[in-house]
Amino acid sequence: MAYSVTLNGPGPWGFRLQGGKDFNMPLTISRITPGSKAAQSQMNQGDLVVAIDGVNTDSMTHLEAQNKIKSASHNLSLTLQKSKRPVPVSTTAPRIDTPRAVIPHQKVCNNFSSAKVNIIFICHGEGKYLYRK
Repeated sequence: MAYSVTLNGPGPWGFRLQGGKDFNMPLTISRITPGSKAAQSQMNQGDLVVAIDGVNTDSMTHLEAQNKIKSASHNLSLTLQKSKRPVPVSTTAPRIDTPRAVIPHQKVCNNFSSAKVNIIFICHGEGKYLYRK
């Protein structure tokens, strides 16, 4: 089911594209920036881009689509189609505020924290590896 969205300009619009004729994939919304103009519309990650400012995208390369979007200075009109597949949501991703898991054969050698950075040194055999979190 196709629907239209008009984003009031100028850009940035707040979304990323993937695909295009040169990738043998339909143009698709791959990311929407939180709080952006795109996020305030009914656009969703995974939606197919059917037309940009009234021009069908079936034969557009990725770069042609990007240039068409960049050339929209006042308003950007998109015709989109809802994705038939649900957007994958990770249920196993660790929370940002929890410590990073250590693989059983590793151990934390040093922990360093400051107001700007939290660094963990992980020992693995004879080597030390630096992780920022």
